[in-house]
Amino acid sequence: MAGENLFLLHSLAMGVFITFVYDLLRIFRRVVPQGPFLVSMEDMAFWVYCGGEVFLLMYHESDGTLRWFAVIGALLGMFLYKKLVSGLFVKYVSLLLNKVLGLLCRPFAWGCRKAGAAGRRTGTKIRRRAGRIKRGIKNRLTYFIKKIKMCFKT
Repeated sequence: MAGENLFLLHSLAMGVFITFVYDLLRIFRRVVPQGPFLVSMEDMAFWVYCGGEVFLLMYHESDGTLRWFAVIGALLGMFLYKKLVSGLFVKYVSLLLNKVLGLLCRPFAWGCRKAGAAGRRTGTKIRRRAGRIKRGIKNRLTYFIKKIKMCFKT
């Protein structure tokens, strides 16, 4: 009986752990937005990992046999963690990380804006210069074509 109670406790802890790891994944997604393909790949990797962890728990604790009280214990651990901790944990940790990353990235963003502005100015100067060169070449070609036509008319 004591072994089964310990097994139930381990399955409760496994449920909490699985939900905690998924919350870390949710926080990562809030801090670093991704497309649907990467989200699907992350979910697939998460569920493969969780399946392996649950299999190892069942293998070590109950010699590989499925015990329904362990499944119920894991679900109960997930439910309790989700209701008591998850919402606040994800909200405030992602908020904190977004603020910290915003502060850390601010000098980099400022430098990128300055470099972009300098690049736009340089690009404008290059476009103007290229336009002048193009007009000059066009004028010279027009002049030479007129000269050639005048030569053939006489």
